[in-house]
Amino acid sequence: MEVPLNPLGREEIHRLESILLFATLFRPEVIELIKDPAERLTWVDSLAVAAGAIAREKAGMTVREIADELGRTEATIRKHLKGETKAGQLVRETYELIKAGKLDELVRNVEVLAKGGQLVALEEYEKLKRSLAELKAQLDELRKENEELKGKLEKARETIAAIEQKLGEIKNLL
Repeated sequence: MEVPLNPLGREEIHRLESILLFATLFRPEVIELIKDPAERLTWVDSLAVAAGAIAREKAGMTVREIADELGRTEATIRKHLKGETKAGQLVRETYELIKAGKLDELVRNVEVLAKGGQLVALEEYEKLKRSLAELKAQLDELRKENEELKGKLEKARETIAAIEQKLGEIKNLL
């Protein structure tokens, strides 16, 4: 699924907003910031507002429309959009990282988690591990078959040589 960097419509706005929020929350420096329980709720709220503001800005909404929709003042929205808040800076950086393709795996995992699934990397690892075991077993079987075929080929060559020798002897008798 592709990230709607310039969303069209509500569904794409909400998808970009969610991806921006979760991708920002999973950045190591943000995890450090939200470790303090006293600050956590404030940070998460600010990041959510900043993600919502930036997603709507990318959809072409005005500051007033964004403020009305998010229930914040126009001044607060402007600060987030201009990067005058730490939350606004972090979400904007996340947007740029996504745009540059530097968070592709994280974005895929966020999308899977948003759909109630497990992380793609873990699922993919287990699937590849099973495939590897199956391929190794098939390789062992093919090696055994190869050895058997080599033996049969050698016997066939010996039989052909013996037949050619007998044919030669028969020709000499005629």
